[in-house]
Parts: sequence; structure tokens; C-alpha cells
Amino acid sequence: MRKIMIIDDDTAVCSSIQLLLGRKGMDTMAVNRIADIDSALERFKPDLILLDMNFRINTSGEEGLRLLQQIKAKQQNIDIILITGWATLQLAVEGMKLGASDFLAKPWDNKHLLDSVQTILDLKKDHSEGKSDAWPGIIGQNKKLLSLLDQAKRIAKTNANVLISGPSGVGKELVAEALHYHSNRSEKPFVKVNLGGLSGNLFDSELFGHKKGAFTDAYKDRKGRFELAEGGSIFLDEIGELDLSLQVKLLRVLQEKKYEVLGSSRTVNMDVRVITATNRNLAQMVAQGGFREDLFYRINLITLNIPALDERRDDIPLLANSFVDNICSLYEQERMIVEEEALTWLSELNFPGNVRQLKNLVERTVLMNLGTETLAKADFLKCQQELGAAAAGTLPAVGKYTLEEMDRLMVQRALSYFDQNISEAARSLGVTRSALYRRIQKYKL
Repeated sequence: MRKIMIIDDDTAVCSSIQLLLGRKGMDTMAVNRIADIDSALERFKPDLILLDMNFRINTSGEEGLRLLQQIKAKQQNIDIILITGWATLQLAVEGMKLGASDFLAKPWDNKHLLDSVQTILDLKKDHSEGKSDAWPGIIGQNKKLLSLLDQAKRIAKTNANVLISGPSGVGKELVAEALHYHSNRSEKPFVKVNLGGLSGNLFDSELFGHKKGAFTDAYKDRKGRFELAEGGSIFLDEIGELDLSLQVKLLRVLQEKKYEVLGSSRTVNMDVRVITATNRNLAQMVAQGGFREDLFYRINLITLNIPALDERRDDIPLLANSFVDNICSLYEQERMIVEEEALTWLSELNFPGNVRQLKNLVERTVLMNLGTETLAKADFLKCQQELGAAAAGTLPAVGKYTLEEMDRLMVQRALSYFDQNISEAARSLGVTRSALYRRIQKYKL
């Protein structure tokens, strides 16, 4: 039986939470005085603490933060959820920095409180059970990758928010899908959203939906992505590209687990697991003022850092052979054998586009050599050179294209070269993601 300690000077609050958790089969203890905390911790040995932030008239929360530090100093591994009736986002951030696992405001939502408690207990339980084998479907034997997949499998069954980080092309979406399909939500929807191109009303409409007439061109009701993901998981890709003004909206939804449909005043409660991903350094962005600190702490209860392909070169032969098998099966061809020299050569190449770039090269090489039994180094080298030449191109003669036509051509080439990766294409063109999206819409690409 899991042990939960409630530290709050309000006996009614303690009784209410004890009743709620007791119905879920949890053993609870209430502590109403600061002086009794140490002895209670020694006797009860809780798995988790719900800690009030204010014990006197002062509502700054400083007393709660001090207690948090004191408890953590004596029992570093204990999980603590902060709870207060005087909640501010800055207070939440300070608490998370000092080691709190979550932050809840009074009056709390019973389901939200139970979800938070259960998620943290599940994470503790999974960690204590030790590592498990990596799940099938993701290719690789590299130690860094296997360690990451072990961690991912342990947290898949929980409702913890997960931030997946890593450079473009490493497979962040694939890991997000695996998290969902190995979770208790696997029978419910998995909904993907690319946040990079969303702004203004488009953001509200896409994520929360809209009512007919909510804005120009809103000719009928539309369900938002959060509603479509109800009961399941939502994958918010490229969260580092989200404007600061929209980060506030997203934070509010993740904090309160509620949202309003655009054009409606009705509040909708949500039950959705949130998985986010980015190829940017969010901690650095926070320091530079480009990403909200409170949102950063809300989304990264667990962070999975996927290694770049050059950190797992020993997996390149496995990946290459898998891509060859897949494309041969797709085109109903006899399996091609990749020569050892070719696999060694591929393993020594630099792939700034990571697995996506390797996949592109291998599949193009297979398609260029359908009908043959083996693939040699020369086959891959020829295809690589052709790809490089196509990407480089040459400047056209003066008068052959207008500036607008050249603009369209460069956007097309950048998107093709980076395999439709918006972030990489935008960087190569020296424009923002939003500017690139506007060009894509303008030229109907």
C-alpha cells in the first residue's frame, strides 16, 4: 500500500484529501503542525508528500519553500507535490527548481489531484523495478539508444508529461508514438500537432476548435486537436518554435487541464497526456527570454534526449539494412544484399540530417538499382553525389526567372533537400519558420 503524507494546517483540507486518497486504497497521514513534521516522517516513511505552502497569515509561500528544502535535504529521493490557495506561476517555478514534482492550486480538481499523485507513484514504482528490454519497432543496439528506450518504456504506462529533445531527423515522433502505444491510453487517439506554423486564431482553432461564425471563414463548427485526443495522447511537435504570446495560452491549458472552444464561453475539461518535442535547447531559450520558464517546467516532468546518429554510428548498418528490406518489400522485389564495404562506408559518413537523411540516401539508392541483387559502395556514392549536385544547383541566366519565381524555386529545393523538414529548410534559407510557412501557402507547395 502506498503511503501519502498531507502536511497542511487546515484539518478540513487534510480530512478531505485523506478521504479521497483512502478510497483509492492509499494509506495516509495528516500533519497539521510544522513542529511535528520530522517525527512524522520518521514514523510514517511516506512515498509521497502533499505540502501546503502557507502556515501563517503570510501568503508569500516562502514558508512552504523552506519546508520543501528542509525535507529534501533530509530525504532527497522523496517526491513532493506543492499545494496552495495562493498560487502564482512564479511560485510554481521556484518550487519545481527546488525539487517539487508538481504544483496544485486550491480549490483543487479531485481528478487532477489523483492523476498527479498516481503519475508520480507510478514513476517511483517503475524506477524501483529496474530496467526492462527495449520495445520492438525502433531499430538500434547502441548503448545510448537502449538506455533511452529503457527509460521510455518505464514511463510509458504513466500519465507523466514528456519532453522529447534531439536534433532534426533522429526520430522524435517515432518515440512519441511508441510512448502512446505502450501506454494505458493506447486504445484512444494519438493526435499530432506541429506548433511551428501556428499563430493567432489559427492556434486557437487548431488546438481548441471553433464554433461556426467565431471568425471570418468559420463556416461550420470544428473540433480542436485536444478534443480529438480526449482520453489519449497529444504530440506537440516543435514546441520551441511557439511564439511567447501563444506559450501563455498553452501553459494555462496544461496548468488547469481546461480550455474554451473559440467562439464559445463553455469550459471543457480535458483528459489528455501531453508529449512535446523540440530540436532546440529550451533551457538556453529560457535564459535568453525566448521560452517561458513556467511552461518549460510544466512540460518536462520527464525529458528523453535522443542521441544524434553520429553518437550511434554502430546502428547505421542495422538501419541501412532495415530501410533496404522495407523498400524492397514495398516494391515486391527480391531482397538486396548490401556489401560490407558499403555498410562500413555509410557508417563513416556524416549525416547532419540524422536517420531521416540516411533513410533518404538508402531508399533513393535502392530505387536507382531495382532489379539488382547487391548494393555496392559505388551505388551509394553515385546517389549521394547526385543528391548533392541537385541540392547545389547553378544560378540561372539573368532574365530567365523573376525574383518571385526564384523565391519559389529556392523554397522548393530547400524543402526537398531537407526532406520537408520546416526548421532545417527555414534555417538554410535564412528566414523564420513563420515566413517559410507563408511562402508555402503563397506558392501552394
